Amino acid sequence: MKNRIPAYVTIPSVLITVIVSIALMLDTKEYPGFWESPYLWMFMFVVTLLLLALDAVNKSLDAIKYQAMSKEEREEIKSTKKQGWKALMQSLTDAKEIEHEEDILLSHDYDGIQELDNELPPWWVWLGYLTIFFTFAYAIRYHVMDGPSQEKEYEIEMAEAKLEVEEYLKNTPDLVNLDNVELLTDASSLEEGNKIFQTNCAACHTADGGGLIGPNLTDEYWILGGGIKDIYKTISKGGRPGKGMISWSSTIRPTQMQQVASYVISLQGTTPNNPKAPEGDKWEE
Repeated sequence: MKNRIPAYVTIPSVLITVIVSIALMLDTKEYPGFWESPYLWMFMFVVTLLLLALDAVNKSLDAIKYQAMSKEEREEIKSTKKQGWKALMQSLTDAKEIEHEEDILLSHDYDGIQELDNELPPWWVWLGYLTIFFTFAYAIRYHVMDGPSQEKEYEIEMAEAKLEVEEYLKNTPDLVNLDNVELLTDASSLEEGNKIFQTNCAACHTADGGGLIGPNLTDEYWILGGGIKDIYKTISKGGRPGKGMISWSSTIRPTQMQQVASYVISLQGTTPNNPKAPEGDKWEE
């Protein structure tokens, strides 16, 4: 029954260290991120489970052996464990025993206070070696092999983020706003726009858009502009202050406002039954 660091701690730690080291050395913009592969993590998970199982079996066998031992043998094992822990701490700190401290006592003193010439803990020294290794690896990667600078990485990431935002906006139509609204010309969108118009707009503009309380939507004259952005803004924010159309932003979704705005533009050039006289200025795109 040895007092040791469990293998299920050391092995995954080494694997993770190697993977992270390789990941730092690779340019993730040019090479596949293999460390993100689910197969790799599944392998590590299975290995860890096997190590846990083996450790559990070993502990069970050790417990059975321990129960069969005499009292003297048990005391000897306890003493060995204490010595093992002491040896572990000694290896981590490389410190001298109290009874041997005079060997590293410095000759000078100040008001009766003296110093011990202890060596740095080995773990600290190896950490320093690791930073030196990383420095060389970093210099080779970014100064010899011409790795991307921070500015270049920033530009690449910003370009990728812009593409992701555009794709997200494309697949999320209810995020339509005044900046990205576009004229829809497909039959299904115009049909939906017609339904919304008949339900919410016909009372003021009539069913054919000829105008009643509201202006005629079939002629070339517009009060607040006749482009897709102008009409969308009028629908979403309302007409002129103190008079005109109310804001429909709390009633109609952004996609629906885009559809009805596109439908209104499709009414250009049609002939209503009783058209209202032109209002506003002649609109030219």
